[in-house]
Amino acid sequence: MSFYRFKRVLLSIPLFLAASFFTFILIHLSPMDPVEVVLHAQGVPKITAELIAQTKAELGMDRPFFVRYVSWFVSCLQLDFGNSYVTGKPVWSLLGPALLNTLKLTLVSLVAIIALSIGLGVASAWREGRFVDRSVRSASFVLTSMPTYWLGALMIWFFSVKLDLLPTSGMDSFNSYLLPVVLITVNYAGIYFRIVRSSVLSNMNEDYVLYCRACGLPEKTVMMHVIRNSLQVAVSVFCMAVPIILGSTVVVENLFAWPGLGTLSVNSILARDFPIIQAYVLVLAAAFVLFNTVSDILNAALDPKLRNDL
Repeated sequence: MSFYRFKRVLLSIPLFLAASFFTFILIHLSPMDPVEVVLHAQGVPKITAELIAQTKAELGMDRPFFVRYVSWFVSCLQLDFGNSYVTGKPVWSLLGPALLNTLKLTLVSLVAIIALSIGLGVASAWREGRFVDRSVRSASFVLTSMPTYWLGALMIWFFSVKLDLLPTSGMDSFNSYLLPVVLITVNYAGIYFRIVRSSVLSNMNEDYVLYCRACGLPEKTVMMHVIRNSLQVAVSVFCMAVPIILGSTVVVENLFAWPGLGTLSVNSILARDFPIIQAYVLVLAAAFVLFNTVSDILNAALDPKLRNDL
């Protein structure tokens, strides 16, 4: 198992390097010269060729492409993503607090998603074809088919405006978490519970279940074996849910004025603040690589046969 972990971690390095390279060239895909973007962001009234050359030299953009990439990547590894074009502040001083706020929202949502997905998935499979199963699947279909921004606006109107129970924005208290967490949970639990349900149903048709019942084991004990084996699929799903939620909170954060990564990324894109956009994409890429690696290692620990696939 140790050798498998070592190989899996080793394989994640080139993947992260490739992601960092594509993140770096993002700035070159802009139709505008990056130096002009900097000068516009700084409010320079008249941009001349001499000023562009001077700024390019100050920012080190006159160096060869790969020298700049290696320098940028090494700095990123030390959490130095440069300075914001708009505010002039270090990117990490803006990205760090936003990342922490989004992580808080993500972790609370993940706990709710895991609890709801496993609970509803097992209950639905246990009562396959009955009222509970049909009700849960119908409700999940209706809720997940609603656009996030529309459902969020509906929740704000009902719980905040109509009933005056919950705040519409901010993250000052426990109540501030409720609406964003419910919105994220509804979106993802409605999908993930189906994966858990399918896995439980698949395991219920395995030979070991028939053997357990033939041995006279109580139905609850049989079900516990089924759930334990079914959760192997859920491990991958829930591990990858963390980076997926991190990268998809844009709508929720802007809807509830949550000061997180989603809000910061939208503001940076509108202002063409490339250092922040690059840092945002690189952090998300690192999260995907990290949790994908963790997912594979956990699955290999649960099923030794998977270690031979690497």
